[in-house]
Amino acid sequence: MSISRIEIITSMNKLSHLKKALSKLGVSGMTVVQAIGCGVEKGTFEYEAEQNPEMELLPKQMIIIYTEDEMIDKVVDTIKKELYTGHIGDGKIFICPVSNVIRVRTGEEGPEALS
Repeated sequence: MSISRIEIITSMNKLSHLKKALSKLGVSGMTVVQAIGCGVEKGTFEYEAEQNPEMELLPKQMIIIYTEDEMIDKVVDTIKKELYTGHIGDGKIFICPVSNVIRVRTGEEGPEALS
């Protein structure tokens, strides 16, 4: 059984609904980090007529989830559904393989360390 890291970067107001939806799926944990950053729009707000010539760093949040590969499609579909507004700033999702997970307290490794 393989494990992946799902990293989401999105605007600051999305966490509550996303957390509830992922809990219903059985996601057992997540890490949330407040950050500043911008994407390809360089921090331009949707209502601005022209793109910023320099990057403008905006408040964001990075949400990190580790899950078994069998759950990736369901988790990603839920994330996309909860974050989608159709406007600039909905975010990005990154998925990376994880070679191992170790729970320090018990020594459990792999999927057992996640639950």
